Amino acid sequence: MNLLESLKKSPSPAQYKQMIASIGDDKQRFSELILVYLNGPERITQRAATLLVHFAKKQPELIIGELPMILKHLSPKATVAIKRNTVRLLQDINIPKRWQGKVTDICFTFLTSHDESIAVKAFSMTVLANIAIENSELKNELIPIIEDQMPYGSVGFRNRGARILKLLS
Repeated sequence: MNLLESLKKSPSPAQYKQMIASIGDDKQRFSELILVYLNGPERITQRAATLLVHFAKKQPELIIGELPMILKHLSPKATVAIKRNTVRLLQDINIPKRWQGKVTDICFTFLTSHDESIAVKAFSMTVLANIAIENSELKNELIPIIEDQMPYGSVGFRNRGARILKLLS
């Protein structure tokens, strides 16, 4: 099954299941999915992200194995689709210690940016909270930033912020 060709059309839920089964735990096929995801265009990136969300929840070790490639493409200049979907994936995995610094820097940049989308900010907040649970110094940085942004955020952002503040307190 050619992933790129399969993702060019709008796949049905059954077709997504077939693609997931075809990748399975094959690291080479998963790497192919990552390349399709990172190279877009935006519609294909979004469709590939649907597959990646499944793997983040069910087989996070595959995502962790590709973190160097994924993080290389995650920057403020990345497309909104890459930022949103990548940070969404990161919230569902335990980020290895060696990558926590880089992920923390990226997510703080997204969270504090006035130009960033609400979804990217909300997912970044969750990723940072997940890391902060293990690192009390990060908690002390994250809490005031969330508190400062809460009055200006959307309803969803405020709800997520309130849950995270409760979790970190």
